[in-house]
Amino acid sequence: MKAMIFAAGLGTRLRPLTDHMPKALVPVAGKPMLERVILRLKEAGFNEITVNIHHFGEQIIDFLRTHDNFGTEIHISDERGMLLDTGGGIKKARPFLDGQEPFLVHNADILTDIDLAGLYRHHLESDAESTLLVSERKTSRYLLFDDNYHLHGWINKSTGEVKPAGFDYRETKYRELAFGGIHIISPSLFHLMDDGQWNGKFSIIPFYLSACTKVHIQGYPLQGFRWFDIGKPETLAQAEEYYKQK
Repeated sequence: MKAMIFAAGLGTRLRPLTDHMPKALVPVAGKPMLERVILRLKEAGFNEITVNIHHFGEQIIDFLRTHDNFGTEIHISDERGMLLDTGGGIKKARPFLDGQEPFLVHNADILTDIDLAGLYRHHLESDAESTLLVSERKTSRYLLFDDNYHLHGWINKSTGEVKPAGFDYRETKYRELAFGGIHIISPSLFHLMDDGQWNGKFSIIPFYLSACTKVHIQGYPLQGFRWFDIGKPETLAQAEEYYKQK
């Protein structure tokens, strides 16, 4: 099974920790985030992993080489010339990800004990082109799903902006859920990326909002599992405490 780890981010909110190392190598309870994610993927049965790099990318290459890729097949998608954001990063890595089977995408700074193999099986059993991990948490930007967790749109509650263009938002009609940084993608979606607007640097969420008007994109609610977005010092501290106790 194939997976991709986003490890190219600048980690600006974790400075000064990321002044001299990539965010993916910041340790949580003595173990770098990237290592934790790789081992979780390996445990779930993912044996071919693509890692994208940008910020201090050579440190990630050296780290993986030193640990013999943790016994997995690892490809490097090199974005040191230009950081491509989430959608652009996936498109650049297409030579490693394309094929007959869906692949899982996992942010390096998301740590969770969710059953990744179960999430993958759920996607295989559905008719969705992509399955997004989502949760009920407070934010300003929400993905909007119907009662069957089919994606229909997005809203920024702070500004009132909605997507896709012309989307008819009604407050009680949709489930408002936040994206959790883990998703499964069927390679059939790559053909929609051949549209000229999806070139270079672009985010995967606007792409999903465009795609959901044509194909089935679904949400997978995070229930009963721990989840940490290691974006700020306070969430890093929370994750540290949790993993020290494990």
